[in-house]
Amino acid sequence: QVQLVESGGGLVQAGGSLRLSCAASGRTFSSYAMGWFRQAPGKEREFVAVISESGRLTYYASSMKGRFTISRDNIQNTVYLQMNSLKPEDTAVYYCAARRNYIATAGEFGYASWGQGTPVTVSS
Repeated sequence: QVQLVESGGGLVQAGGSLRLSCAASGRTFSSYAMGWFRQAPGKEREFVAVISESGRLTYYASSMKGRFTISRDNIQNTVYLQMNSLKPEDTAVYYCAARRNYIATAGEFGYASWGQGTPVTVSS
């Protein structure tokens, strides 16, 4: 399976922006659709966004639509999550994950590889 390492998390003020990165190892990065998930303390992990293998198609959770942008660079084997207009409720550990085929739906099913997560804290 592809190995994933997230980075870019940290502390940010409400209304601010942050860009997360997920670096993937292996020769087949472009064969995977990539997703972002997050898990707040005491809550279940939830879907954030997914991007197709080519990067041409994206799908977002309703609460993130218009604020978050997922993108990828298949040359650098990296997927990004640009987060704008951050709110305290966005505070969570953010994970990237890989699946074999893109689908425009929320949920964890089908994601075979996961990163270790990077924490994001949004102050009020």
